[in-house]
Order: sequence, then structure tokens, then C-alpha cells
Amino acid sequence: MTRFIHDLFAKEYLEELLSPLGTVNIGRDVTSEVREIDVYFTPSTRIPEYSETLGLLGKMANTTAIFEPFRNPANVSEICSCLGKLLDVRGELERKFRRENTRYDDAQLPKLWILMPTASKALVDSFNAIPDTENWMQGIYFLGESLRTAIVAIHQLPETPDTLWLRILGKGGVQQRAISQLSALATDDPLRIIALELLYRLQSNLVTDVPQELEPEERELIMAIAPLFREQIQAAEQRARAKGLEQGLERGLERGLEQGLEQGLEQGLEQGLEQGLEQGLERGRQEQQRLILENFLRARFGELSPKMTVFLSPISKLAAAEFTVLLLAISMLTVDETGRESAVKLLAESVLKMFVTNLEDILPQAVTNLLALPVAELTLFVEQLPQLSDAELRERLVDS
Repeated sequence: MTRFIHDLFAKEYLEELLSPLGTVNIGRDVTSEVREIDVYFTPSTRIPEYSETLGLLGKMANTTAIFEPFRNPANVSEICSCLGKLLDVRGELERKFRRENTRYDDAQLPKLWILMPTASKALVDSFNAIPDTENWMQGIYFLGESLRTAIVAIHQLPETPDTLWLRILGKGGVQQRAISQLSALATDDPLRIIALELLYRLQSNLVTDVPQELEPEERELIMAIAPLFREQIQAAEQRARAKGLEQGLERGLERGLEQGLEQGLEQGLEQGLEQGLEQGLERGRQEQQRLILENFLRARFGELSPKMTVFLSPISKLAAAEFTVLLLAISMLTVDETGRESAVKLLAESVLKMFVTNLEDILPQAVTNLLALPVAELTLFVEQLPQLSDAELRERLVDS
């Protein structure tokens, strides 16, 4: 079971990193036995700076490519299956060229990259695969030229920035060191953010789907990912504080100047600056928490449901500690419709608890009745919550 979780992570990870450079098809079927290609990449957009950032992976993406990532070392049969997929694609393309009466050369055919956490010398030698140290780094073994195939032994890749994005797909210490190097990147680095979101999802799937099947290696992986989750939230909070400070200074100066005209410039500036800073900091924190929650829900469940959207603004007003607890609770849910429904219930519970006390005896029924409202009525009700007393809430959500 854990193998499929890691396979899904590898496919989604490669899709996210390669999509700016071209078209990525996950699970592309080929004829014959209708075998499925893990990742089929077709370049379309040349972005030299981005390709350089991806390092070795970017170099592989210079041409049409098939990526077949393995969580465990592939055996001879599995590598032959990958070759079979490549030859099926070659046959499809040759028939297409004949139908269109166009010429082609081997340069138009995809290259096959078999990504493995480790590869023994005996396995590599059995395919007569050899390194090409003049053009590629160590750890990459090429089969005969006409086969357009390479076995990538991730554990043999040099641990440099150029190989970071491939070593994330490694295993054991190689993967954990790559995650550690990933955490050292700037917190606003787009690739770091994408990789962390997918790693969070991998961690959650491992914890919630198969906790009893986890090997020590996977438990260590979960422990390596967990601190990054907290670190990302702390970085977002720091950005919120910085943004709040900027807004606070701006609003404080404006307000201070207005009060200064009435009360004296010195006193007005002092009071306005103090109030503006407080309001600006709080507003910036809330805006950042709303963005974090929206991106987190979208990465985990896809498009946000209308009812999820209703709760974004009030949830953004939670204290940082409560907000973090809520995110962690959502991260433990399954990534399916059941998990989506549970997430909406968690959001509704959190919002009700923000404005109403002594809810324990009615909370389940109140949440059920609240979520039964049409979206328009739900939106209006949530907006009115700060003005409702406990008695009014009971009357509207329970007694009625």
C-alpha cells in the first residue's frame, strides 16, 4: 500500500516541477497491453532560468521524455516493462508519421529515464548500461544509443544543488538529507513551497492510510517532514507581521496626521501610529492566515467547495496557536470526499467556537444544521455570528 502512496507522490511531484516547461501527462496509456506510463513530458515553453533552477531534472526535460520513478529498486522484469512502454510509444509515433507522410528521426522520440533509489552494479551491467561522464554526472547509466534509455541511481548522484529535485525522490538517508537541504532554501522560494506541499500530502497519506504498515524508514521520513510544516507556518506569520508593520505605519501616519490637526501634531502622530500599528499588524496576520488556509485546502482537496470559502475569512481571525492546530487536524484527514466533508465540519466547528461559548452539548447538531443551510444563507449567518448571543444561536440552529 505504501508503495502506491509514494508512486502517487512521485508522479504529482514531477508534474508540478515540469509543467512550466511543457505538457505533462500522468498515467498515459499506450497500445498493446494498454500499459500505463507514469509521467510523459513534452517540452513546449523554453524558460532557461527555470530549467537551470531544476538542475539535472531540467536538463532531462530539454527533450520529450518518459519518467518512470520507482520507490524501491527496480528488478530486470520491471526495467524490461519500462522499455516495452518506450517501444510501444515509438511504434505509435512511427505509425503517426507514416499516416501524415512526414519524416522523422530518432531525435523526435522520447527518452526514457528510469529513476531508482538504488541500483546494483550487477543490474546495471546486465543491461550493458554505461556512464557518460563527458556529458552527464555520475549515477546515470545509458543503455545503447538507439534505446534512448538511462537508469538513474539516485543514491549515486552527487549531493549538490543540481541534483536536489531528483534526490527528493530517493529513499532513506538520501531523501532525508535532500529534505533537509530543501528546508534551507528561502521560505518564499516557489519550488520549495510546491515540494513542501506535496511532502505534507505524502506525510498525511502515510499517517492516515496505512499507519500499521509503516516501516522504520517511512516513520523517519514522517519525522523529517513534520518540522518543515511548522517552519512554513512560522515563516508565513513573520511575513504577516512584516506586512502588518508596513500597513500599520502607513495607516498610523495617516490617522496621526488627521488627529494632529485636531489635537496637536505630536500627540496625534503618537496615538495614530500606535493604533495604526496594532490594526495593521492584525490585519496583515489575518490576510496571511487566510492565504495559508486557502492554499493548504486547495493543495490537499483540489478546488475549494463554496462552503469551504464561506469559512476562510472568519478562520483567518484565529489565534496563531489555534490556527496551527486546525491545519494539523486537517492534514490528518484522508484525501477524498470523506476527508473533504470532514474538513468542512472542522472549519464550521472552529468558527462556531470563536463566537459562542458552552457549545459542547449542542455542537454536533449545530454543525450539522449549519452546513445544511444553502450557501447564501450560510454566508449571511456566518457574517451575523459576532452579533448573536448563545441563546439566539441555540434558537436558530438547534431549537428550531
